[in-house]
Amino acid sequence: MAKRRDVPCPCGLPASYRECCGRFHRGEAKAATAEQLMRSRFSAFARHDAAYLIESWHPATRPPRIDFDPALRWERLEIVRSVDGTPFNDEGTVEFRAHYVQGRETGEMHEVSRFARHEGAWVYVDGRVR
Repeated sequence: MAKRRDVPCPCGLPASYRECCGRFHRGEAKAATAEQLMRSRFSAFARHDAAYLIESWHPATRPPRIDFDPALRWERLEIVRSVDGTPFNDEGTVEFRAHYVQGRETGEMHEVSRFARHEGAWVYVDGRVR
């Protein structure tokens, strides 16, 4: 039987949740790139971690709260492309497809997300759903 720390990370990288996105969610590290933040936010949606989502959202665009649909389960993240968003940039975009199951239906959300540095940390600004 696998120990809890050995659970695969929802973001799709070949690492355990604890060592991958879990360290961001626990506040032990900050995302170094926009893509890393995107992956950690997908994992937060998959794990219903509203506090992390609010914290990693730009204050100018963040909602007052996050409401999760209990019938929606985020299954898989596919990064299509990243532009800028490196440790040497202040802005970046990440295009992704987030695959989900809702009831008996499957689907995907295709979005181009904008990220920026705010007070030294990467944050999600907004996104355009395709």
